This record gives sequence, C-alpha cells and structure tokens, in this order.
Amino acid sequence: MHILLVEDNPDLTGNLCDYLEAHRHSVDVTHNGLTGLRFALENSYDVIVLDLMLPGMDGLEVCSRLRAEGNGTPVLMLTARDTLANKLEGFDSGADDYLVKPFAMPELEARLNALVRRAHGEVAKSQLVVADLRFNPDNLRVERAGRRIDLAPIPLRILELLMRRSPGVVRREEIEREVWADDPPDSDALRAHIHALRAAVDRGAAEPLIHNIRGIGYQLALGDDR
Repeated sequence: MHILLVEDNPDLTGNLCDYLEAHRHSVDVTHNGLTGLRFALENSYDVIVLDLMLPGMDGLEVCSRLRAEGNGTPVLMLTARDTLANKLEGFDSGADDYLVKPFAMPELEARLNALVRRAHGEVAKSQLVVADLRFNPDNLRVERAGRRIDLAPIPLRILELLMRRSPGVVRREEIEREVWADDPPDSDALRAHIHALRAAVDRGAAEPLIHNIRGIGYQLALGDDR
C-alpha cells in the first residue's frame, strides 16, 4: 500500500513508519494538516492515516475538505478522543474508520488493508476475470481460454494488480511501488517482467490483453474496453 500519514507526534510517526515500511508499505509523512491536505490532493494514495489534532488544520477539516474536492481515498482517523460523539463527528467529516490511541500496530495494518480492499471492491470477489483470462488469488491459478499459465512471483503480482485495476491504466511507479516498495530496481527490470508476463498471457491468443501506454504505464484490457 502507498500510505499518507498525517500525524504531528514524532515518536508515534517514527514507530508507524518503522512498522509499516517493515511490512512492505511505502509511507509519505507530514506533521501539518494543511500540508496533509495538499499531499492528498496532489498525489495518489491507497489510504490516508489522519490524526485529529494537527497544527495548521485539524483532521476533521482536512477530511471534510478532501471529500468536498471529490477525493474518495479511504481515511482512517487516529485520535485519543474516545467518546461516541467524537467518533460520530469523525465519520460525519468523511472518515471511513476510526482508531483510538493507544492501539496495536497489527490492528492498524489490518484495518488499513480492509479499507483498501473495500475501496477496490474486492470483498466478495475471490476470482479475477478479464475477458477469457482468469486468476484465482487463493490458489494462484491463472488460465486463459482454459490454458494453464505458470508465472514467477513478480509477474504474478503485476498481473494481479493489472487485473484488479482493469480496464484502468496503472502507472509504472505504482507497479514498482506495489512490487518493490521503496526499493525499486532500474527501469529495465519492470520492462523485463512485463515482457515475460505478456509472452505468457498473450501467446497464441487472438487478441492481446496487456498493453503498453507509452510514457505512462500498462493496461490489461480487450480492445473494446480501451
């Protein structure tokens, strides 16, 4: 996941970054509400972790402004305020979840994963299907038109991302972040994995599914959906 963390406590920020990055998530950090709002509007994140009491602009106002701008990125609000009225106020501002401090890091990560799955419409979707291509994330079985396709772990992760986002275009940097977190390889590595994926998926097919969007990224879709 690519996470925006807006939190003004330096100790908590450090602990959160250490934990989330150790679990292969990338984290952008700001300690100010105004800067957090700007980051959220100018960049693409999977989820936002937002403190309530912030300098510059409080978390409620940040969340309200975000929604008013039409930004639907999931928001988990962190706060020491634990009354029902506080929680309702957070949800009214547009937050998707609410976690009271202190909290356990595994619970935070589990909640963030759930928010992202929900945002991507994955809750009840166990098998991914695009045209005649099928991928079962449970047993990692891939088939196209009934033909079994065996893939190495990295092309498999790229395929899952492209299928979940189909027919949308996925930017190169987003694929690299999903696969390699904050330690991306040189540009030829992604190209090599895409080449291997395309050879496996499109070999012998009447119509290719994996497309290079020049200068931007990649797309998995039939011609009519492009």
